Amino acid sequence: MRRSPWRLGAIGGLITAVVAGLAAATITPAAAAEVLLSQGKPATTSSTEAPGAYLASAAVDGDAGTRWSSAFADPQWLRVDLGSSQAISRVELNWEAAAAKAFQIQVSDNASSWSTIYSTTTATGGNQSLTVNGTGRYVRMYGTQRTTGYGYSLWEFKVYGETTTTIPGGGGLGANVTVFDPSMPSATIQAQADAIFAQQETNQFGVQRNLLAFKPGTYSGLNIQVGFNTSVIGLGQNPQDVRINGDITVDAGWFSGNATQNFWRSVENISLYPVSGANRWAVSQAAPFRRMDVHGDLNLAPNGYGWASGGYIADSRISGSQGQYSQQQWFTRNSSIGSNTNAVWNQMFVGVQGAPAAGGFPNPPYTTIAATPVVREKPYLYLNGGDYAVFVPNLRTNSSGVSWANGNTPGVSIPLSRFYVAKPGDSAATINAALAQGLHLMFQPGVYHVNQTINVTRANTVVMGLGYATIIPEGGVTPMQVADVDGVKLAGLFFDAGTTNSANLLVIGPNGSSANHAANPTTVQDVFFRIGGSIAGKATNSLLVNSNNTIIDHIWAWRADHGNAGTYGWTINTADSGLIVNGQNVTAYGLFVEHYQKYEVIWNGNGGRTYFLQNEKPYDPPTQAAWRTGADGYAAYKVADHVTDHEAWGMGSYCYFNVNPSIHNDRGFEVPVTPGVRLHHLLTVSLGGNGVVDHVVNSTGGPAQGTATVPSYVVNFP
Repeated sequence: MRRSPWRLGAIGGLITAVVAGLAAATITPAAAAEVLLSQGKPATTSSTEAPGAYLASAAVDGDAGTRWSSAFADPQWLRVDLGSSQAISRVELNWEAAAAKAFQIQVSDNASSWSTIYSTTTATGGNQSLTVNGTGRYVRMYGTQRTTGYGYSLWEFKVYGETTTTIPGGGGLGANVTVFDPSMPSATIQAQADAIFAQQETNQFGVQRNLLAFKPGTYSGLNIQVGFNTSVIGLGQNPQDVRINGDITVDAGWFSGNATQNFWRSVENISLYPVSGANRWAVSQAAPFRRMDVHGDLNLAPNGYGWASGGYIADSRISGSQGQYSQQQWFTRNSSIGSNTNAVWNQMFVGVQGAPAAGGFPNPPYTTIAATPVVREKPYLYLNGGDYAVFVPNLRTNSSGVSWANGNTPGVSIPLSRFYVAKPGDSAATINAALAQGLHLMFQPGVYHVNQTINVTRANTVVMGLGYATIIPEGGVTPMQVADVDGVKLAGLFFDAGTTNSANLLVIGPNGSSANHAANPTTVQDVFFRIGGSIAGKATNSLLVNSNNTIIDHIWAWRADHGNAGTYGWTINTADSGLIVNGQNVTAYGLFVEHYQKYEVIWNGNGGRTYFLQNEKPYDPPTQAAWRTGADGYAAYKVADHVTDHEAWGMGSYCYFNVNPSIHNDRGFEVPVTPGVRLHHLLTVSLGGNGVVDHVVNSTGGPAQGTATVPSYVVNFP
């Protein structure tokens, strides 16, 4: 977001740690390295049922809710181009009711001379898995007799190949990872850190990505300044294993004391002893502060107390004061603080020992919830006996305070040898082969262009990015999709929309997912989405959650309001929504969703719980009619009319219609009026009077308007 100068300052299914640990650790390797070859590849057909509809690509998009359908005649065919000659071992056909009774599976290297590797005249449709043996670049279904009077129609056409090549796990972390050892002179460490910061201090939309990693030990005399797309981590099992007598600083001198663009940077797993007694971490979105042990105060405002726009702390201990100062909103979870200083509009604490007492909202504007109902802390990289590993914390229920208060965080360790360590330039096909082989996935810091969907299909897979590893889809594909399985952990990923529109940037579970994952949910943590700003990206939606019981723990979904020339604008970086939730009993902590052009969050599943939302409306509707016909714009947070069970706390939505300040928005939040749907501690703000939000929720709450930038609050709804 581009900030204006108006911005002022218990779920059932309890499981033991042993069971949770085993669940997190167990991935059954593939018996053979069978790889899905066809998904996202170019597909062509003899015909489609209607012009521009039921296209061939729908049968290879990985979405069982879209289909190819042919004209009502025989014969018809559907063909996929694998890109190179491949050994084919299996073909899956998921037929719609209009199926083939007689058909062949054929292969070719030139798309003109075909060899038949399977043939039948007695098929009855449904789901077919055909074991075949053949080689070719092109694979097609050639239908000669239909089961109905309609055409041929396939939800999915999947081609698999088996390879004897084993993809190795482990390897180096890449050139963009700088590892420090306590034996190194402080001056050497400082000089290397300063050089990276000099490159990244103002490099908001560049392609450089960095990770600074400190081996266990004590370091003194350091001030590590953290710039864009940079992460700083300790490599110990617990924060106390890496001690820095010094500071890890984020300030806003580069932007004249305004911290509202201090995005995309993080710090994790370090014990910090600030030189002055207070460490400064003046950030806004996508800048998590995790597993930190601060012996002193933590100042969340820039030098001079300039504008700052919200951030996220989890699993951290601050012995002194957590100083909010000019931070307009902030979310803190499962931490311990000595005290809290100041509040502006929307400060929230969940499972935080030492948090301000509950009650009194909006004077002061604190929302305090004593315990976190269900969460699993983010997986992290560390050194285990001198070798790199990833530690996966266990699921916690009804918890407060840090996970490491009584020793090691409970959980399991996974050696790096069980990860495929992806490097920039790796293809999505290679990454998918590694995942199909049973490896976990780690991305080195860098930028990854993918021309097909990365498919996470195995339960308990860990997928994590280092140093703001960034995934950009090509050709409008969905860059990553997770199957409806238990316990997938996604952490530290950055999705940057490509210039061809993608339907979604990340999908958790296919359409119609129905399994219960309460005992071992999928987690989405520190996962960020960008539409425009760097390139003229487009995506209809950013995050789609279909799987039940998913935990979303800190996302920033951002449609850019500033950036490189030609990359943003009402008709340039188009995007409808940032988050759509279809799953049941989904829990979200720390939602940051901004500037999308329709409903920014849409919640369709029952049993949803949201703890904190920070939202800004799109800055740039050119006219009232352009934003929405028949109503004044879209709500930031829409609970679907059919939902009967939903609850949310600490929700803020702001407008800054600087392109056309006459714009009105009818409401900040929109929900069905039913006893099971409850909202607490809501606010809307007009920043400097640039536009009006007429109501806070539905038709309740007065207008947010005027240059005084005073919030309009609703304490509880209904």
